[in-house]
Amino acid sequence: MSERASVPKEDEQDEKHEDAAPVTTGAQSVVRALENAGTEYVFGVQGGAIMPVYDALYDSDINHVTMAHEQGASHAADAYGIVTGDPGVCFATSGPGATNLVTGIADANMDSDPVIALTGQVPTDFVGNDAFQETDTVGITQPVTKESYFANSPDTVGDNVSEAFALADEGRQGPTLVDLPKDVTQGETDIEPKAPATPDTYEVQEEADDEDVQEAADAFAAADRPVILAGGGVIKANASAALREFAMEYEVPVVTTMPGIGSFPEDHELSLEWAGMHGTGYANLAITNTDCLLAIGTRFDDRLTGGVDSFAPDADVIHIDIDPAEISKNIYADYPLIGDARKVLRQLFDAMPRAPEADAWREQCQDWKDEYPMEYETPDDEPLKPQYVVETFSDVTPDDTIVCTGVGQHQMWASQFWEYTEPRTWVSSHGLGTMGYGVPAAIGAKLAAPDQEVVCFDGDGSFLMTVQGLSVAVRENLDITYVILNNEAVGMVRQWQDGFYEGRRMASEYPWIPAFDKLAEAFGARGFRLEAEEDVEETIQAARDYDGPSVIDAHIDPGENVFPMVPSGGDNGLFALQEDHLEML
Repeated sequence: MSERASVPKEDEQDEKHEDAAPVTTGAQSVVRALENAGTEYVFGVQGGAIMPVYDALYDSDINHVTMAHEQGASHAADAYGIVTGDPGVCFATSGPGATNLVTGIADANMDSDPVIALTGQVPTDFVGNDAFQETDTVGITQPVTKESYFANSPDTVGDNVSEAFALADEGRQGPTLVDLPKDVTQGETDIEPKAPATPDTYEVQEEADDEDVQEAADAFAAADRPVILAGGGVIKANASAALREFAMEYEVPVVTTMPGIGSFPEDHELSLEWAGMHGTGYANLAITNTDCLLAIGTRFDDRLTGGVDSFAPDADVIHIDIDPAEISKNIYADYPLIGDARKVLRQLFDAMPRAPEADAWREQCQDWKDEYPMEYETPDDEPLKPQYVVETFSDVTPDDTIVCTGVGQHQMWASQFWEYTEPRTWVSSHGLGTMGYGVPAAIGAKLAAPDQEVVCFDGDGSFLMTVQGLSVAVRENLDITYVILNNEAVGMVRQWQDGFYEGRRMASEYPWIPAFDKLAEAFGARGFRLEAEEDVEETIQAARDYDGPSVIDAHIDPGENVFPMVPSGGDNGLFALQEDHLEML
């Protein structure tokens, strides 16, 4: 297992289970494999085909959290994995239970989040007969997992689960799935599962070639306008401390990707915050004008790069990534360094002949920060501004507060106007952009870090998609504050319609939404209605003081949009600061 994982060693496992009842069924072997891997929580929904595994879970110390929908189970497991760094686990039954997991599995796959999904399946003799609640779960999920297994024997099913757990964590993290036919989990066996381990054929390169590292270090040291681009892989590899040491020692400005938020403290003078479609103007200008870009753990997705031809056009690119498939996939790497981000950063640190002579460049980056600050207007005669709600919340909460979001305008405001200083405090859906992610993700995040405050910013449209998860937060008495930035619309869609479709607002306005504060009370949570700027601090404090889940229904200015903005496929150095700028780009 990787250094991230807290899986017990094999001798520790033997000692732990020497007094445990012997394994007698495939289902018990599945649960024993999870216990061996150090699983603390499972998020799931009970059902017929998965029932033998649930029965075996009855006598286990593993905590099961019954979710209100299987999609919520996969999102909660995903968030648990983001916050802890170890795989989150979700259960579902066959057929619709398994297919309801797919959105969350695909989400985890896009963001390289460690998740293991265990799904019930009809007995093997029924497979292919269109049996009740039968679906080809392996066939459906193979494109969106690192590996999907079909368990075919009670003697080996535990090993399948152990291997899937290890594979989800090792190298580039991601989701795995084991499909569990009911006759396999009910079948007899006395074989204890092996300790978690990846297949012998699975190899991960941990360190880059020393000669390649030296060439990259020499190029970076010679740069006049160096920039570090920190992606989500920095956080996955627990490389945030190494990044901070490198950047501060060599005084290099740092830009993050959106998944990389928190990898470098945004209150530091070298921070340019995050780049991309709605990133800061100064981050995008720095990348556009750099002559040497050190990119770490990023796949250069289109929301980051805009048009690839205009992305860092004058830069030599040093790309550190543990996955060779990402090297030169979207952006050509002049200096490819394959390996674990933390270890390769240490190699690069040691190989640097000197710091880049970049005093003038740092001054230029500061000038851009002064020229294009992240700011917003708060006129007395206009409705509540969402940026103010986010910013005020950031000011009154601890630095290690975990922020979860759904997907939409609220997600952008939460990433732009909250000041992130610690890794694993930003939990969101990036590559897949899954509306509805926030409510269940906050549940997984809170159980992963019970001593940290958890705030979930959501939109009215996104919240409605998984609102049933609020019942889980109430039942588990989880101290989570949900903040709905309510503009009675699918705001990002409406913003695009106004900017690019001549204002034709087709199916984007939601004037029929419920009173979310009252809906929260119906679920057993505490509800607050917020409409005026002068009530923001008091309402936030009241919600935080409540011991349990609370929902702030914040009615924001429906005309407020997200800026800066780079049009899709555009030049990151040419960003709009307001809607009429879009016409000039």
